[in-house]
Amino acid sequence: MTAKQTVQAARQPSSRLLALDVLRGITIAGMILVNNPGSWGSIYAPLRHAQWNGLTPTDLVFPFFMFIMGISTYFSLRKYNFELTWQSFGKIARRTVLIFLIGIGLAWFGLFLRGVLSDLTFYEAVFNFDRIRFLGVLPRLALCYGIGSVVALLVPRKGLGWVIGGILAVYAILLLLGNGYTFAENNIIYIVDNALIGPAHLYTDVIDGTRLHLDPEGLVSTLPSIAHMLIGFYCGSLIMGTKDNGERINRLFIVGTVLTFAGFLLSYGLPINKKIWSPTFVLTTCGLASSFLGLLIWIIDIKGYRRWSRFFEVFGINPLFLFCAAGILANIVASVKLPWSNNTEGLITIKNLIYTETLVPLCAGDDTLASLFFALLFVVLIWLIGLILYRKKIYIKI
Repeated sequence: MTAKQTVQAARQPSSRLLALDVLRGITIAGMILVNNPGSWGSIYAPLRHAQWNGLTPTDLVFPFFMFIMGISTYFSLRKYNFELTWQSFGKIARRTVLIFLIGIGLAWFGLFLRGVLSDLTFYEAVFNFDRIRFLGVLPRLALCYGIGSVVALLVPRKGLGWVIGGILAVYAILLLLGNGYTFAENNIIYIVDNALIGPAHLYTDVIDGTRLHLDPEGLVSTLPSIAHMLIGFYCGSLIMGTKDNGERINRLFIVGTVLTFAGFLLSYGLPINKKIWSPTFVLTTCGLASSFLGLLIWIIDIKGYRRWSRFFEVFGINPLFLFCAAGILANIVASVKLPWSNNTEGLITIKNLIYTETLVPLCAGDDTLASLFFALLFVVLIWLIGLILYRKKIYIKI
């Protein structure tokens, strides 16, 4: 990964809200866990995304992180006095481009590694841009951060709620009029994304035998994701509006309760759906994230129960770096092959060596349990990388 990274070797400031780091760490650990099972065909139900409409624990991980990104954006833009200047715009633009390019780089690296280790020539493996996926987790974070930050600096704080509501209302109408809740080729999201980006550059989903290039991080569904980030930004203003953690908890629980109930009530007409990032998905997940953050502030920052949270704090202080490290390592273990006498071809990938040849026998043939253990081992491995940085007080900002 080639990127300009700012490394800070100073101690965390004492005023830092530890609960926010812990929640950020929980989401990163969660994303790594659900993205790296031993086998995609052997996963426990809570670790699967909802097939279409609905909500599982796994569906909460990414939106929670985006909510936290909104809060963190509020913190970082305070030093610019929330004014859109060339300096603030420059920082936003640089970080947006950097995160987006890193996302593209990870997608390229996966294709390159699989290509160079297969029948493709080195040239074909390197120049794989005709089939690279342009969007994904990091590109979505980049777009929401960049556009959301500019909107937050241009719109007065009192008008931010109207902007959020307007975005979600427009998107709700678009979904209702454009068959947005139908997994079919007449879905407006499918039509626009395929026209603007092209099917070769989109994720392919399969539901009940139907294959569609309907990307869960597509271009159209980025619109409500911006509103998602702005809700986090607004909650950041509530947190920084007082130094009393008790008052912070009250504010977060009020917002969380209102948004969660609104999301579930509206879901009768606008189903909760992560793959299209439906308006009710935004409201419900932001509400749950706000309430969960309030609970963590009470447990960690008020009651002082911190020992259990150290594991997640390690992930929380270098989140995007560890997420990228996990992406790189996942591609390596899934592609690089080693000599193995039990395999008819004499070669086996590192992942299959660990999962198929080691964990499955240890779990008495229980593929699903072995798949979970593989994911947990992967999380621990990335945590060990983060622990080294944590102990050396190295914080890598991307």
